[in-house]
This record gives sequence, structure tokens and C-alpha cells, in this order.
Amino acid sequence: MSQIELTELQRRLIVETQKGLPLVANPYAQIAEQLECTEQQVIDNMQLLQEQGVVRRIGLVPNHYRLGYVHNAMTVWDVDDEYAVELGERVGALEFVSHCYLRPRHLPLWPYHLFAMVHGKTEAEVELQITQIRELLGDHCRQADRLYSSKILKKTGMRLKSKS
Repeated sequence: MSQIELTELQRRLIVETQKGLPLVANPYAQIAEQLECTEQQVIDNMQLLQEQGVVRRIGLVPNHYRLGYVHNAMTVWDVDDEYAVELGERVGALEFVSHCYLRPRHLPLWPYHLFAMVHGKTEAEVELQITQIRELLGDHCRQADRLYSSKILKKTGMRLKSKS
């Protein structure tokens, strides 16, 4: 992997947006004003940074606790390897699953390799969601567990510091 040289504008753009986009109708226009450039320059540079892999994605990260979804569980599943990808895609498509992925097992202590995060307003709602996943997995599921969230963790990626 080769190293990317950032322009001064790109570096300032990353610093300006790494904590999130402004919650306004035209966030790129507001950023452009702050960076003293055009909105199109912001859009073009964001696109280029994505194409280069410097910026992986631009997405919304809602605070589900503030929305009332205070019961959260990472569900873990031991399913047949032959069906793991297909089943993972089906579980990930469920409207109540926020993210779903495969990870390596760590036998003999950790037999699970399919992970799916679920959120609910009550524990009963989360348990119902877990039951729905178990039904979807059917006989392909050998065992499962749930790991309930006990505190909110700060979710951030790497941060650049502004040049002082």
C-alpha cells in the first residue's frame, strides 16, 4: 500500500469533518465557507479521498440511547461454515440488526463466528429479536449467546490534529 500525500486543503478538510458533518441543509457549503474554498472543491476532494481509501465512508451514526433504544446485545452464533456467509447476509438484512459480520472462532473457548448487534427499547424486545434470528438460522445454529451492553463506548476512528 502506497502512502498518499495530502494537499493542505485535504488535510484541513479531514480535520474539519472528522468529528462529523454540520447538521445543516448544505453541510458541504458550510464547510467550504469555513475552509475558504468552494462547495465543489469540498465535494471533489471528499470524493477523491474516498477513491484513494483515505476516507472509507461517510455515514450517519445515530445515538440509539437518545432515541430510547437502551437495551443492546451483541448476539453471537455458531453456525455451519458452509452456510455462514448466506446466513450472515440474511441476518444482516433484518431491520433490527444494526451490523452483522463474521469473525474467526477461538476454539475451544469461543466457538462463535457470526455476530449480530440488536437494539431494543426493552429487554423483552431484544429477546424477541434474538428468537427471530434463531428461527432464521434454524438447524444451522449449533449454539448461541448474547452479550448485553453495560456502558456506552466512544466510537471514533483515527483523528488528525490541526496544524498549530
